Amino acid sequence: MGIPSCSAPTRLRLRAIAALALTWALTGCALVSPVPLWELTKAGGAAAYAVLTQRPGEARQTVRHSHVPYEQVCIEFNPDCQVADLLPALQAELHRYQLKTRVLEAGGPGERCEVWLRYEAWLEWGLPPLRERYEPYLQQATLSLRTPDGRLVVTSRYRPEGLLETGRWASTREKLAPVVSALLTGEER
Repeated sequence: MGIPSCSAPTRLRLRAIAALALTWALTGCALVSPVPLWELTKAGGAAAYAVLTQRPGEARQTVRHSHVPYEQVCIEFNPDCQVADLLPALQAELHRYQLKTRVLEAGGPGERCEVWLRYEAWLEWGLPPLRERYEPYLQQATLSLRTPDGRLVVTSRYRPEGLLETGRWASTREKLAPVVSALLTGEER
């Protein structure tokens, strides 16, 4: 006689129960409590907060001027930016749109680029849900595409919105994806 297998909904319930038990264990909650409804409410609130802060956010304040399509983007290196994974995230998102990228110092000698991407980003520190140590996260970023003579083609920015700053703990790439999309399509999502 074999072990009966669980159906997909049963496995999902078991995972949810395991996740709640882990949450209770990590937050110091007891499985047996004089006020079980209160413990369940706290666990549900912690889970909801964890989900909300993982949402990546949206592009904001996109301004777009008409321009010819381009195949390559030169990214102007910003030495003042302290967000370590910003450049790889930018390049990955631009490659998703089949654009070639190069990272160059500002005003490099004889560099010919169809368009320059300039960026500014701000880093913050916070305590992620269910963790004990503070970690850095991308608080806001502004991206702009300019012609070689400095004329603005398009600009857009990322900034978490609302009291809870939903999306705070999403990855840098997830945060920049809607902003890069807005830069290239003009549509905020």
